[in-house]
Amino acid sequence: MLRTRARLIAATAAMVVAGSIGAVTMANAAGTVTASYTQTSNWGSGAEGKYTITNGTGSAATWTLVFTLPSGTTVSSFWDANLTGTGQTRTATGTWNATIPAGGSASFGFVTAGSGTPTACTINGANCATGASPSAVPSSSAPSPSASPSKSPSASPSTPTSPSASPTNPTPGKKVIGYFTNWAQYGRNFHVKNLVSNGSAAKLTHINYAFGNVTGGQCVIGDSYTDYDRAYSAAESVDGVADTWDAGALRGNFNQLRKLKKAYPNIKIVWSFGGWTWSGGFGAAAANPTAFANSCYNLVEDPRWADVFDGIDIDWEYPNACGLSCDSSGPLAYRNLMQALRNRFGSALVTSAITADGSTGGKLDATDYGAAAQYVDWYLPMSYDFFGAFNAQGPTAPHSPLTCYAGIPQQGFCTEAAIAKLKSKGVPASKLLIGIGFYGRGWTGVTQSAPGGSATGAAPGTYEAGIEDYHVLKTKCPANGTVGGTAYCFSGGQWWSYDTPATIQGKMTWAKNQSLAGAFFWDTFGDTANGELITAIKNGLA
Repeated sequence: MLRTRARLIAATAAMVVAGSIGAVTMANAAGTVTASYTQTSNWGSGAEGKYTITNGTGSAATWTLVFTLPSGTTVSSFWDANLTGTGQTRTATGTWNATIPAGGSASFGFVTAGSGTPTACTINGANCATGASPSAVPSSSAPSPSASPSKSPSASPSTPTSPSASPTNPTPGKKVIGYFTNWAQYGRNFHVKNLVSNGSAAKLTHINYAFGNVTGGQCVIGDSYTDYDRAYSAAESVDGVADTWDAGALRGNFNQLRKLKKAYPNIKIVWSFGGWTWSGGFGAAAANPTAFANSCYNLVEDPRWADVFDGIDIDWEYPNACGLSCDSSGPLAYRNLMQALRNRFGSALVTSAITADGSTGGKLDATDYGAAAQYVDWYLPMSYDFFGAFNAQGPTAPHSPLTCYAGIPQQGFCTEAAIAKLKSKGVPASKLLIGIGFYGRGWTGVTQSAPGGSATGAAPGTYEAGIEDYHVLKTKCPANGTVGGTAYCFSGGQWWSYDTPATIQGKMTWAKNQSLAGAFFWDTFGDTANGELITAIKNGLA
């Protein structure tokens, strides 16, 4: 995420072309347990697909599905099922979805190396299209403890596959996720109520509340005053009711978010921990993932505000690599941490903001994000801050390029390359979002309009040199050029890059063509008073 400090992230040059592929399905038969396969994306060297199992019987049913892939196509990663076997034939059994109620359905997904589709499939020993006899698969309507995602807190974090707890099925439709910070209430005077007045509340599917701190191997409160103590007046409050000082009363952002959820029950709120400034504590957390996960669960589910949050987001910058500080906990530490969180949080949301550094040997190569993907509901690759005045002399370049245009200063520093690399590591498109910055980065002392010019330092900004919110830049330095799928402005010796509604539209079209889960942005206070940018995201994903 954008912090109050400069930070550099990157993306890979390798690009794959993915898109929504016509469904390959098998018919369901009434009164039986059946299964159908759909290939959701195909990028030539690999593909993503899923099986949907439908219980057409009159009682609950368990399931075992066996499928065979053609020669040259093998499973590289999977989720929402246990897969056994090697080579072309795999056997899938349910985890948290092991028991399907009468008339219900369950699904599991996988990514393949090679893009072939299954050539054979049986469900409970019968053909997937015709189904098994109802008498062959009776079961209790309640899953066994070993199948329930909330019953496995002691699972070993060293196991790379077959998690005992799996993410919930993704929310239907494209996600629109905005970061709301617990410091915007200070200098920017931006509050939860502003999400209503600028129209964001009606468009958001999720809010990531940033940040909780990580210290001593535990999740802890980030700012107790703004989080749960600040008393909001009636005029400042979402519902027009002032906070009280009654014993035990919840105040601050948490109470305002509670009121927002009441008014907009479709919004899910996830508490994000870490960030650029507070990622130094993750090394100690990784030394004892179970203890860390327990501390996070106890904090997120504190009875004072448990109804506010729907899960946890981890923003570790960066596992086994350097951000503000350097981590040396090893390539499997992040995977182990995410597995422990999944085991503890069960079916609640577990998400993670991750690096977009896909350069060869870069941050995406330092950690096994592919293996960790089975434990998260989705990743938020931070596809911005690629370039900026943290390199004071330039060269000028857009901080959030979609494509790696000719002349880009660093190979692979673009969104398309980051997504391509994550897919190549086995992360399914349905667990990836595109990141948008609601701000710009700029230089001063620039003499040429075209990207690639030299500079003398950071351009002045309202709160920090080299950074400015979109709602300021749109009038301070209106865009007069585009490069790499984003906009820039050259005026008065200053060179700024940022996204506009038009460039966001292009990025959303690209994200849909890549079959991504949606978009997220950093952060809510950068938009205009009438929500120009979030409207562009919402409309672009429609």
